[in-house]
Amino acid sequence: MHLEGDVVLGGLFEVHFYSTYPDLSFTTKPHQLVCEGFDVAGFRQAQTMAFTIEEINKNPHLLPNVTLGYHLYDNCLQLGVAFRAALSLASGTEDEFLLDKDCRGSPPVMGIVGDPGSTHSIAVSSVLGLFRVPMVSYYATCSCLSDRKAYPSFFRTIPSDAFQVRAMLQILRRFGWTWVGLLVSDDDYGRHAARSFLQGLAHDRAGCPAYHEVLPGHSAPDEYRRIVSVVRASTARVVVVFSNQGYMLPLLDEVVSQNVTGLQWIASEAWTIAIVLHTPRLMPYVGGTLGIAIRRGEIPALKDFLSSLRPDKHPSNQHGQSMGQVWQFWEEVFGCRFEHAGLGVPVCSGQEALAPQAQLYLDVSDLRAEYNIYKAVYTLAHALHSLLRCVPGQGPFPGRSCASMDNMEPWQLVYYLERVNFTTGFGDRVLFDENGDALPIYDIMNWAWLPDGSVKVQNVGAVDESLPVGEQLILHEDKIFWNFKDKKPPKSVCSESCPPGTRLANRKGQPVCCFDCIPCSDGEVSNHTDSTECSVCPEDYWSDPQRTQCIPKTEEFLSYSEPLGMSLAAISLLGAVLTAVVMAIFVRHRNTPVVRANNSELSFLVLLSLKLCFLCSLLFIGRPKLWACQLRHAAFGISFVLCVSCILVKTVVVLGVFRASKPGGETHMKWFGARHQRGTVLALTSVQTAICTGWLLLASPTPHKNTHYQSDTMVYECVVGSVAGFAALLGYIALLAVLSFLLAFLARNLPDNFNEAKLITFSMLIFCAVWVAFVPAYISSPGKYADVVEIFAILASSYGLLLALFGPKCYIILLRPERNTKKAIMGRAAPKT
Repeated sequence: MHLEGDVVLGGLFEVHFYSTYPDLSFTTKPHQLVCEGFDVAGFRQAQTMAFTIEEINKNPHLLPNVTLGYHLYDNCLQLGVAFRAALSLASGTEDEFLLDKDCRGSPPVMGIVGDPGSTHSIAVSSVLGLFRVPMVSYYATCSCLSDRKAYPSFFRTIPSDAFQVRAMLQILRRFGWTWVGLLVSDDDYGRHAARSFLQGLAHDRAGCPAYHEVLPGHSAPDEYRRIVSVVRASTARVVVVFSNQGYMLPLLDEVVSQNVTGLQWIASEAWTIAIVLHTPRLMPYVGGTLGIAIRRGEIPALKDFLSSLRPDKHPSNQHGQSMGQVWQFWEEVFGCRFEHAGLGVPVCSGQEALAPQAQLYLDVSDLRAEYNIYKAVYTLAHALHSLLRCVPGQGPFPGRSCASMDNMEPWQLVYYLERVNFTTGFGDRVLFDENGDALPIYDIMNWAWLPDGSVKVQNVGAVDESLPVGEQLILHEDKIFWNFKDKKPPKSVCSESCPPGTRLANRKGQPVCCFDCIPCSDGEVSNHTDSTECSVCPEDYWSDPQRTQCIPKTEEFLSYSEPLGMSLAAISLLGAVLTAVVMAIFVRHRNTPVVRANNSELSFLVLLSLKLCFLCSLLFIGRPKLWACQLRHAAFGISFVLCVSCILVKTVVVLGVFRASKPGGETHMKWFGARHQRGTVLALTSVQTAICTGWLLLASPTPHKNTHYQSDTMVYECVVGSVAGFAALLGYIALLAVLSFLLAFLARNLPDNFNEAKLITFSMLIFCAVWVAFVPAYISSPGKYADVVEIFAILASSYGLLLALFGPKCYIILLRPERNTKKAIMGRAAPKT
């Protein structure tokens, strides 16, 4: 099909499905090639280019005083035919060109619209690029064509497959489909799309391929049978297919044959709107398909142009169409023949009405490939317009020169194509990026299976990469037809998502989408779905039972608010009160023989130290603080040494008094006067004070958060700082206690009424027994129970001393006052009872 003009544009279209002439050499004449299998859609696309050029020629504002012409070739869906046609367009088909108005040869074209196939475009553009002949494809989507070094003069008005792949990945991500099957055609389109798709899956962690199969390009029933068996056996319920309708027909025939249902198909733009697939026979299997489709547009007056087509007896009609093409179209639509009719085939009159029969040809409600052709022609026209408007001396070429009608070269047009920027009547902006790619925008289509059995391919959204990230996918989910019983999108995952509180553990030898969910260990959490690892909680925190968040660890220390702490505090205060009561009794009866016997001053010191012992146990209750940790052991050690040293001095005094009562023993008492007794107590206590001072200065006890006993519990305790210091403190108390016990034991056989040696012996026996039991119990008790053991030891020994030493005396003072006499004490006149 051709139309002469001042500037001629070429076009490559798929008007036939195949060629019957095997020899595609350059010596083969055009009329010797026979193409069969007429494609009405391809013919309409060629007609769209013819219409667009006529529309531009009528536009006084675009290319004024310049008439565009066209040479349109049929590639017969064969690479050899397409390649031969492209070279014919670029170089001309005649042996000689006469530069006058009577020239009937085909002049070389300034640019080519097409080819629709990626494989054809790769081959053609790789050659045309050497001569910088611009080629604007309306349907070739292979991402490899974005390589500007390999294809410097290639442009396209359809987005690259790289954008299509990203659009598909966004759809998969929206519905959570991470386990998908991948089928691709055995051509450049399928191979490059598969590589981009698999790379996108791996890079974005959007999912994993359950299988990856290549659809054979030749008739191979066994291979299609094997591929469909793989699809049926897989657990993936989503199948992504990059192919054209030529590969899909045998594939879907086998799907029907094996009755493979329950799958969600994702279609590439090459077969999303293929009408041949929109049949009720296939809908039980592929109904609900979601597909990527190129942008739909509107072309005013195109329908009138298409409707005006009529057969003519002349070689070409007023629009420049070849009668051979028009006759084939007419015969295809009406099922008649212009020549050789017969055997039930009617003769074409040429007056048949197109409207009722050629619905596919006249339907302009869903223009997609045609809209891209429309934009492709306009980009060439706008580039030519800019080229011809160049002002001499201000041009972009060497010497600031411009091109003109007389000396235009294709490479000059490439310069202006790279800078094209205009808006169509439909409102779409047209421009190319640095790779010659158009603005990436797609429609999302859905194959709806209507109740009456018909099929409706409906628009349910769009993907526009010119929008901000996160807003690029626009999907109306309420409009989508799902071909499942529950009318909901299916689940297609190898493994269910791991909930918070667990982490992913990949299965050995399987894709990353196949994993097990392992609960986080104690003290670790994960607070979002599909965590690859669990986070360790900070030192003072622990994981909750669900392992989803870190919560403060349970604090453990001996508290006044718990029953055990309250009980021990009450017992301690009771002991202090009883000591105060005893002291009050002794003060009240301070002049009686029982109180005055054996140095009442020491008795008061013992009572005072016992009171301090009872009260110091309170320092072990409550949250440990630095001052409490430092004070508790020092107060305990000094208080007990004061008490035991007083008892030791009293024991020594008892022995001294007994010896002094014998003839010649008066000299012994001069060493046991009141001043010597106070000095001895002070000296013995000072030693303990020195031990405590050195301990606090060199290695002071400090509060500590201990998590070794229980991981989820933080035990507040006081560490002793220096084990040697603590051992010295206890050892000194033990030394004085054992010495007091031995001396009292030696004096146990003295007259009963003369001394309190038996009471001291018994009290020291209790004291030593308690503290001997304390050591192993303290070492083996964890956390707050170590403090409980120490408090118990303090209280038990204090109560033992209080009751053993002062119980009998209080009994005499309060209940047996008749025995509270000097005679009774000295045993000279024991009263009768």
